[in-house]
Amino acid sequence: MSVLLSVLAGVLALYILLYYTVFKGARFKSSITLKGKTAIVTGSNTGIGKPTALDLAKRGARVILACRNKQRAEAAVYDIRKESGNSEVLYMHLDLASLQSVRDFAETFLKSEPRLDLLINNAGLIASGRTEDGFGMAFGVNHLGHFLLTLLLLDRLKQAEHSRVVNVSALLHRLGSVDFNLLNTHKDLVTGQSSWDTLRAYCHSKLCNVLFTRELANRLEGTSVTCYCLHPGVIATEIGRNMNMLQKLFFPVMSKLFFLDPEAGAQTTLYCALQEGLEPLSGRYFSSCALQNVSADGRDDALARKLWEVSERLCGLS
Repeated sequence: MSVLLSVLAGVLALYILLYYTVFKGARFKSSITLKGKTAIVTGSNTGIGKPTALDLAKRGARVILACRNKQRAEAAVYDIRKESGNSEVLYMHLDLASLQSVRDFAETFLKSEPRLDLLINNAGLIASGRTEDGFGMAFGVNHLGHFLLTLLLLDRLKQAEHSRVVNVSALLHRLGSVDFNLLNTHKDLVTGQSSWDTLRAYCHSKLCNVLFTRELANRLEGTSVTCYCLHPGVIATEIGRNMNMLQKLFFPVMSKLFFLDPEAGAQTTLYCALQEGLEPLSGRYFSSCALQNVSADGRDDALARKLWEVSERLCGLS
């Protein structure tokens, strides 16, 4: 019995050590206010997007919840208004799986909102299937939809004295790659629809987030706009809602043991959006509220430039 207790104590100690040194992220602490400023947060009716939007609302920002599901988004608007005491929290429909929806959102926003200070490209998913335009779901939503959205809103961002674009990537970008031949032939970065292919597609899309941020920073040099990408931590969100049944049974157990809650997962996003003095680090990658290195592919300027050019073509911008 004493041996068993010793083993259990050792396992518990190891879990606590891992949780507080690896899985538990840093906290962003700042008293900065955002009165008079406007922010867009995609996918902000759930996951880390909702506490991100709540924090911005508490600081006095006008916050646009850019979401696909109207019912859930309006419920999130109600919750955030009630908790923040800020009535300037609004829902605008955005389906990142439809390039036409992205264009419609941008048109509506530009007609109704005179300024934009923060664009937080937060929405993301792990899913098989195809977007409305025939692209692989992860590539189309996680990268291409946000790419188009950012470019359509760029002039409005440039009109602000200081504005930022924040792209939520992931540590798994290190397992990603970009095969342009595959993209040209399959409109995706994988060929299959298996669970492994779905995970690989997610990794590839997260590398695209890193590369997009890098090239965007290069193109914005000398303007008032800066941009950053980040790994939010391993978060217990609904990102895996499209997993198969076996994965869904395993996922909640792992979530409870090791994953951060959405509020903790929002901290590095808020750091990239609000931390003063980050301007010289535009284009860089952060985790746990600190600068981090990216993969070798993530530092490849030629790859980033080509992805930009291909993405422009796929979105019909060139």
